[in-house]
Amino acid sequence: MLMPLEKRWIVAPKTPPDHLAQYREMSPIVAQILYNRGLTDPADAYRFLHADDLNPGSLLSLKGKRPSIDRALARIRQAIRANEPIVVYGDFDADGVTSTALLVEALKALGARVAPYIPHRVDEGYGVNNEALLKIARWGVKLVITVDCGIRSVEEVEEGKALGLDIIVTDHHSLGPELPKAYSVINPKCDDANYTEDMLAGVGVAYRLAEALFTIAGIGQAKAANGRAPTPDDFLDLVAIGTVADLAPLNRLENRILVKRGLQIMNETRRMGLRALFEVAQLKLGSIDAGSIGFGIGPRINAAGRLDDAMLAYELLSTTDPNKAGQLAVRLQALNVQRQELTRAAQDMIREKLEDAESLPLIFAGDRHFQPGIVGLVAGRLTEEFFRPAVVMEEGDLESRASCRSIPQFDITHALDQCASLLVRHGGHAQAAGFTILNENIPEFKDKLMTLARNALRGQDLLPTLEIDMEVDAADVSLDLAMELRQLEPTGHMNPTPTLITRNLRVQEWRTVGQKDQHLKLRLGRAGLSTLDAIGFNLAGDWSVKNGDYVDVAYQLEINEWNGNTTAQLRLLDIKRTGTW
Repeated sequence: MLMPLEKRWIVAPKTPPDHLAQYREMSPIVAQILYNRGLTDPADAYRFLHADDLNPGSLLSLKGKRPSIDRALARIRQAIRANEPIVVYGDFDADGVTSTALLVEALKALGARVAPYIPHRVDEGYGVNNEALLKIARWGVKLVITVDCGIRSVEEVEEGKALGLDIIVTDHHSLGPELPKAYSVINPKCDDANYTEDMLAGVGVAYRLAEALFTIAGIGQAKAANGRAPTPDDFLDLVAIGTVADLAPLNRLENRILVKRGLQIMNETRRMGLRALFEVAQLKLGSIDAGSIGFGIGPRINAAGRLDDAMLAYELLSTTDPNKAGQLAVRLQALNVQRQELTRAAQDMIREKLEDAESLPLIFAGDRHFQPGIVGLVAGRLTEEFFRPAVVMEEGDLESRASCRSIPQFDITHALDQCASLLVRHGGHAQAAGFTILNENIPEFKDKLMTLARNALRGQDLLPTLEIDMEVDAADVSLDLAMELRQLEPTGHMNPTPTLITRNLRVQEWRTVGQKDQHLKLRLGRAGLSTLDAIGFNLAGDWSVKNGDYVDVAYQLEINEWNGNTTAQLRLLDIKRTGTW
């Protein structure tokens, strides 16, 4: 059986003190962390830390400069005035669901006849499909607006046009070799977009479109069902969810602003569905942060599309009925628990079969009982655990579908390109991809992919790395420091929660906690100072420590509130005996 690998710690280089001194209104620790994030200009770092201006990204600022934006805005307004039916066509993940809910809600507020359409993962698959467009056309619809999908749907858009549909594509994914010849294409990655930020999530693009429509119509002209006039700010809670859940980079200023403002709206949300979801996820209104989205809200929204129908999540976000909201939240909670159990069982099954770790270039596993909605999660877990590329396949009768995850040393999509003759279809990027394959080709494909991985990884030291922002002296670890680090929120992809190390702490007490004793709880002593509380979630079996040991710890510093007390707590990521690294 392949055992988890020891992590290699990589500490970011220290910035010269005279440079750090130029970072105004922040401590050297925060300045160093911002420098590590690429904010090497003190003025940029200050702007990032205090950013709150949403205006620079407005699509309306491009009106007259980008014909496709003008065409989209004019066509949507024409449909609203003529009372034409509109369909918003989304994706089944959290970004797609929030994008769909946002644009449908915004268009309804502007007086549109609009309905959502989200394809079923198993029955229809990702993105725009011809059968769906035929169904929509038969409803008498003439205008379709895609959100979070469509930029590579060249043939499908042509089919839709032949059916008499005007299709406006809004998306954020990477461009293909050819753009769809849609009525209009809005994607910040288009070369002629002149947009200030090309790394928005799909929901960010949908928000900017809604914002432009509201501005043209005149804020205050829109009316909600309850008579209250909504504003674009009312949609920012959805923007925050989709942006964080889709791993849009939070070191980009516009994403940071959108999420920051969105969290403020979310903590005062009027959405019955979100309030019910917070309850089942045991999240406290007023304390929701980006981590709450990443680990609590996003997975439950995604669970609907993974194991059932994403429309369940859409209805949760859209309903104004508290009873229905509660029922849907319970349903999503049950699906999320099922998703966790299926993922864990599949990961355990694969792990038990793995052998000969040193000669294993890539993990390749499949089973006909794997659910299509969890294979990507399982592949990601295996890659994280063993630092190997992983392919996990849902085996079918004649063909199989797989998700792939990889490590920086191996471009999985490039490898799939080299095996394209054996695949029905494939796509993705360097570290995440998917493919469909005829079962008769699997043995040859597996051998070829293994060979490609072995050649690419030969001679490399395949150990997982833990990126460390800086070393912090034991005397500086405090509640004040934990509160200061909160200035970096919202944290997430490309702006991770700071990882620190502190050396030479003495283990004064250790114990396991949790229903299955899966968590490790430590009390760490530091000379002449109060002890530090530390916890390592789901890591009780990974470290062998005893009272009296001296250890160096890698951790994230957090604020722990318990029984009316507020203290600093170390969320442990790794432990090494002092002097062993």
